[in-house]
Amino acid sequence: MKKPKLGQNFLIDEDACRRIAGSLGDTSTRTVVEIGPGHGAITDILAPRCARLHCIEFDPALARELAFRFRNDPHVTIHNADILQTDLAALFPTAGEPWAVGPEPWTLDILGNLPYYITSDILLHLFTFARTGLLSRAVLMMQREVADRIAAAPGSSEYGALSAFTQLHAHITNLFTLPPGAFSPPPDVYSTVLRLDFAPRFTELQVDPEGFNKFLRSTFMQKRKTLANNLRTAGFNAAQLTTAWPASIPLLARSEAVPLEAMAELYKALN
Repeated sequence: MKKPKLGQNFLIDEDACRRIAGSLGDTSTRTVVEIGPGHGAITDILAPRCARLHCIEFDPALARELAFRFRNDPHVTIHNADILQTDLAALFPTAGEPWAVGPEPWTLDILGNLPYYITSDILLHLFTFARTGLLSRAVLMMQREVADRIAAAPGSSEYGALSAFTQLHAHITNLFTLPPGAFSPPPDVYSTVLRLDFAPRFTELQVDPEGFNKFLRSTFMQKRKTLANNLRTAGFNAAQLTTAWPASIPLLARSEAVPLEAMAELYKALN
């Protein structure tokens, strides 16, 4: 095996690979995007199951290795690219292509072992496309502590901005956790696999995506501050807050204690 680069930890547990690939469900008429395929342990399983498979690999050597392995498989495309710079909309099939199957409108499924240091950035990148209706489901592996924060309920010590943004865009299912020994080289942490079924809640909450995302971000600017103090820092004055403040939110509440429904109520009152 090649010397790992970029802090990579390659999944070597074959049963885990099969479980992760299977967690996407039936992909026989689906276009799937795999983030960080590495040496292709999951790619080998996905390739015969998908109508179309795009693999986004940042490491040039690994991308070349995969491109050679799948050189005779026309429905698998290897991209030596940064997922954060990848336009997912450009990966859709066009009408008339042999893999343009299944009912329209077409959507993408995502699968990946996310690098620990950019997990949040990748999730926020995916949410941008989820708001357009382009994404259906994602099965993502990440550091267990990050997964716990994402799935945390409002009011818990682990709930924060990433929890709120993820739960605003998707339903979350915790699938299973893998020990360090499932990887080579073993990382210092456990890894958890989550399934995100994308279902942005902006219409349900009756808020505009751009404005509410900006508002939500401002409420978590400084975690130790109360929600009211964060909003004052964001430019709202005391009179505005007093007039708009809903009964569902305690006056001294911190943002991590406030459900999205109440946040949306406050946002609409302030705007």
